[in-house]
Amino acid sequence: MAVLPTITGPRDLDALDLPQLEQLAGEVREFLVQNVSRTGGHLGPNLGVVELTIAIHKIFDSPQDPIIFDTGHQSYVHKLLTGRQDFSALRSRGGLAGYPQRSESIHDVVESSHASSSLSWADGVSRALTRTGRRDRHVVAVVGDGALTGGMTWEALNNISDDNDRNLVIVVNDNGRSYAPTIGGMARYLNRVRTADAYRTLHRSSDSLFRALGPATRAVYRGVRGATHGFLSRFTNNEALYSNLDIKYLGPVDGHDLETLLETLTLAKSYGAPVIVHAITDKGRGYAPARSDEADQFHAVGKIDPITGEPLASATGDGWTDVFARELVQIGAEREDIIAVTAAMLRPTGLQLFAERFPERTYDVGIAEQHAVASAAGLAFGGLHPVVAMYATFMNRAFDQVLMDVALHRAGVTFVLDRAGVTGPDGPSHHGIWDLAMLQLVPNIRIAAPRDAARLSEELREAVAVSDAPTVVRYPKGSASADLPAIERLADGVDVISRAATHDVLIVGIGPMVHLATEVAERLEAQGIGATVVDPRWVIPVQPSIIELARSHRLVITIEDGIRVGGVGTRVRQVLREAGVDTAVDELGLPDEFIPHATREQILDDAGLSSAKIAQDVVSQVLGTRIPIARPSDQQTLWVPEDAQRHDSRD
Repeated sequence: MAVLPTITGPRDLDALDLPQLEQLAGEVREFLVQNVSRTGGHLGPNLGVVELTIAIHKIFDSPQDPIIFDTGHQSYVHKLLTGRQDFSALRSRGGLAGYPQRSESIHDVVESSHASSSLSWADGVSRALTRTGRRDRHVVAVVGDGALTGGMTWEALNNISDDNDRNLVIVVNDNGRSYAPTIGGMARYLNRVRTADAYRTLHRSSDSLFRALGPATRAVYRGVRGATHGFLSRFTNNEALYSNLDIKYLGPVDGHDLETLLETLTLAKSYGAPVIVHAITDKGRGYAPARSDEADQFHAVGKIDPITGEPLASATGDGWTDVFARELVQIGAEREDIIAVTAAMLRPTGLQLFAERFPERTYDVGIAEQHAVASAAGLAFGGLHPVVAMYATFMNRAFDQVLMDVALHRAGVTFVLDRAGVTGPDGPSHHGIWDLAMLQLVPNIRIAAPRDAARLSEELREAVAVSDAPTVVRYPKGSASADLPAIERLADGVDVISRAATHDVLIVGIGPMVHLATEVAERLEAQGIGATVVDPRWVIPVQPSIIELARSHRLVITIEDGIRVGGVGTRVRQVLREAGVDTAVDELGLPDEFIPHATREQILDDAGLSSAKIAQDVVSQVLGTRIPIARPSDQQTLWVPEDAQRHDSRD
């Protein structure tokens, strides 16, 4: 009889014996492979935590005992055990989220998918439970070894070790990987623990001996082992320096041995003080295609054949990331001062290609975005030009360093932001919709948003040519947009994409939204409304020609895939007012909300960013029935750039 269909909540595990729990683990793995292969998602990480998650829910009482995942992409098994077994629409609108989500279940605590924050959450929750007299409850934090490369983790450990009067269990899911193999001295230490023959032999022999002596002796054995050395002194190999930062340590234990896990977690629960359980797991466990994938062991997959693991459909054309990867290698071959920096995202950001060609000029600092940015400022001071590549959403974590370490010191650092704008199925914490509003606050910063692959290569080269200020090049997820040539390039670098006989509406498209702008212009032309479409290329600072073009049009529309509040459109409107231009501006973009998971197309349509909706609104604005109202046509001031100040790209 199948076990998984009978699990409607964690307490259903109470009635299962060890053989039944092991059967459940096998069924969960089969379920994950069959279902995630149909929808796409984080397959490898979840295959690696099956037994670990079952054991945690068996020993602890969620939601009475809050379970916090760092990061939430390893929570699929948790979802299954808490009654959510319909994965048919995983990561699609109306279906389960790919990360914990409070609206789905009372068992979900932390929704953010940004790494290294779980121990801070656990510190706060456990303190609150203790302070309010709920000492019968425990807090469990499940943290991947990759997250231990993040500074927040160590800040939290410093505080946790200073207050040992609470029930807090930290489970280190040590699989040697975040996306790819974990980086840094911490990773080297953990790898020695995992692979040292002498240690493994000693562990097996001693563990088997004490298993034969009964539960009481086993508890003493593990307790003594746990208390011998503190967690921090183990990882730093410096007992004197960290002698006052001691946390009970149990492990390493086999993260796929349910009997050992249950025993160890029971002991951890009984301590009455913070304790770390170090579990060694295999990412992609039980699925040969994942285990044989050297790149990231199926960290995240699209739709695949469940038997072979092969993608069911290949992407058409080059991806934005691929274009960047190739261009950076070419630039690196021309300039020895170019250095690549990333935060545990070598392959996802395309830097693997640069690393293979120039390994001595590539730095992966682990999940430590703040350190990556501040270190880049130092590299620039030393005469190099660092290119820091990360997902746009993770740039949020390093804003202070961009402002105070890079910009204040006029450091020539280029930031390349992948997955900018709406990312779709990964949900609120992965959308890259805040970077335009956030980064334009930085003095002297220059931000480029390429509309197609050719402009990405072009603007990347322009960015790394700047040596006295931070530069940013941002682009979305997926396949690069088709080439969209300009009919003219103005003296300040603004591209004119199309121009009508009448100057009714100026449409300023940001990055790939230029393509949408051209569709809007075509619809307006059919309504007898003339539109000029421009791509600023460098959207911050606002270029002088944008001001003059706005002066000669009746209405300005800006279209961006970032939030409207404080976005590029807002900046354009402010600059126009400062220049004395009273042309009305309609700033189109995304709402300042946490946008749920859905397809990119669905999200943009919800925000009114479709050619039909925008054109309809513009017609109303030109007719004077919708605010902002276009200036009357008899008040137009025509502006045409002087021949000496323009370049026709068709020459």
